[in-house]
Amino acid sequence: MKKTIQQCLNERILIIDGAMGTMIQQYKLEEKDYRGERFKDWHKDVKGNNDLLSLTQPKIIQAIHKAYLEAGADIIESNTFSSTSIAQADYDMQSLAYELNVAAAQCARKAVDEFMSSSLPFGKGSGVKPAFIAGAIGPLNKTLSLSPDVNNPGFRSVSFDEVADAYYEQIRGLVDGGVDLLLIETIFDTLNAKAAIYAIKKYFRENPLKTKDIIPPSGARGPELPIMISGTITDASGRTLSGQTLEAFYISVSHANPLSVGLNCALGAKEMRPHIEELSEIASCYTSAYPNAGLPNAFGEYDEQPEDTAHILEEWAKEGFVNIVGGCCGTTPDHIKHIADAVKKFEARKLPVMEKAI
Repeated sequence: MKKTIQQCLNERILIIDGAMGTMIQQYKLEEKDYRGERFKDWHKDVKGNNDLLSLTQPKIIQAIHKAYLEAGADIIESNTFSSTSIAQADYDMQSLAYELNVAAAQCARKAVDEFMSSSLPFGKGSGVKPAFIAGAIGPLNKTLSLSPDVNNPGFRSVSFDEVADAYYEQIRGLVDGGVDLLLIETIFDTLNAKAAIYAIKKYFRENPLKTKDIIPPSGARGPELPIMISGTITDASGRTLSGQTLEAFYISVSHANPLSVGLNCALGAKEMRPHIEELSEIASCYTSAYPNAGLPNAFGEYDEQPEDTAHILEEWAKEGFVNIVGGCCGTTPDHIKHIADAVKKFEARKLPVMEKAI
């Protein structure tokens, strides 16, 4: 029997993968590559719609997943950061949202199956090293807390129900595609994240998992898949874009009973450190962190070398701040390999014993 993710988290620091977009850029794909045969006559340009590649270039997406697994990742994210009807409307591809999620999850599943079938035993008596698929749920290109019109602060371009419905469709596709976990990530607007949480809870109320439906590594013991939540602190103020402090953000999403809460994107590891330390002190669940490869240079590129990123995360592991670490923008399988090697000698953060209110 494969170990559940909860069992693995109790044993060691787990590694989540690095950037998908950074790796796709290395393939230097053109418009025709994004379109493939199926969308060769599409009426809008689709270059840059990385999620579409799960349909038109699945072998590339599978190869990227496998590269991260071979580098030491325990958790890989599906290529679904923008696979909602709201985000895909930019390309007039909103009708593909469900299909994109199913296809992306299947790409990840094929990569995991191929990797595990060729893997050597992981540790004495522990069998093959588990690998988990996190269904990536991105923040959307529309926000519920902020107005896009500076002259009308009360205006919203989308409603809570519309956001929740879009996320519900995405979740349905991810579950049907076979993910083990659901990861709400890069959260800059907590109200958007709450819509995603609402959609997850609603989906599993209406479609509770049955024992036969649960992929063993998911660790799901109840009617739903585990939820991971990852917010984004945008600058040195220590707040999200919508204005919340880290503690306020954590409290705002803790009702979801997440497997983990963490931070990703916007900051490099050096800048993220004080926020991860704070989160490690207040979170009653597991903590995660996957920073960018430093801050972008004048050309928007990331220069931080794998050994530099790994050195900072090694310090986090030594101090007992984290349970899950990896990389975001600018990171590659080489970054993940260095991170995995750097933290493996340290014990994972211990969950605090929370006193019950009388």
